[in-house]
Amino acid sequence: MKRKPLILITAGDPGGIGPEITASAVAFPAVRRACSAAVIGCRRALLRAGLDERLAPVMDIPGPASPPRRPDARSGLASYLAVKAAFGLVSSGLADAMVTAPVCKEAWKAAGLPQTSHTDFFRARLPGEPLMAFSAGRLNAALLTEHLPLARAGAAITRASVVSKLHVFSGELRRLLGRRPRIGLCALNPHAGEGGLLGGEEAKVLAPAARAARAVGLLVEGPLPGDAAWALHKAGKLDGLMCSYHDQAITPVKLLAGMERAVHLTLGLPFVRTSPAHGTAFDIAGKGRADWRGMAEAILSAARLAAR
Repeated sequence: MKRKPLILITAGDPGGIGPEITASAVAFPAVRRACSAAVIGCRRALLRAGLDERLAPVMDIPGPASPPRRPDARSGLASYLAVKAAFGLVSSGLADAMVTAPVCKEAWKAAGLPQTSHTDFFRARLPGEPLMAFSAGRLNAALLTEHLPLARAGAAITRASVVSKLHVFSGELRRLLGRRPRIGLCALNPHAGEGGLLGGEEAKVLAPAARAARAVGLLVEGPLPGDAAWALHKAGKLDGLMCSYHDQAITPVKLLAGMERAVHLTLGLPFVRTSPAHGTAFDIAGKGRADWRGMAEAILSAARLAAR
């Protein structure tokens, strides 16, 4: 009988909704059938949220006695140490995948930590460039830029980075689909720059990068206007989209598939890492209103990917 994958779950910021969505997700029958789970995080917050340790043992990372429902250095440090512990274990091969509940960038910064996000954490510790992506069913979107102001996005997109990220995205999709994927490269500017009238990044950077990717065998179309690219992807004519900025990817995924189905993935790592595609939601934490289905979907996605 094939062993179920072991998934390490970090419970996120103790003051956010991470502990409660973790507690509910590990109790979900589909999750229990798909994998074995262990949780790393503030045990006090997890038990307060209703976690049953018979379903998922806990490695305790102590946090504030009464978790503040706002960005806090103590909570930030606790969530960071949970990620660090999980990273060490999964990197050593002691677990099959890592699923992370939401952390707070402001809290990590307040704690004086060297990184303020999961992706930056991985980038600082691993060779290669991690690729931030979102998935829901047949929808797949990756990012050329991550959490950047739009005013800085254009300057951050280079030919080399586009080609590199297209290679990573194509390789991951090929592993999932069993064939060469068809990728749409989304333009940065409206109407794909309108021949330079609305911006020059398409002609100067994106189009040459697409040609370079095609020259080595990748199936890349574009740069395409964002609306046209999403219409083609929804119709099944493209297997994934490489988007120029954060909201060009995550907004359509959530609208087309629903908030509870969207999963955040970090591609290009030597292990599987997923998370729900939402934040800490301090305003509803502890009020019984958090939707745990996104966390469950992240765990199920990690289990499916780890089993391949």
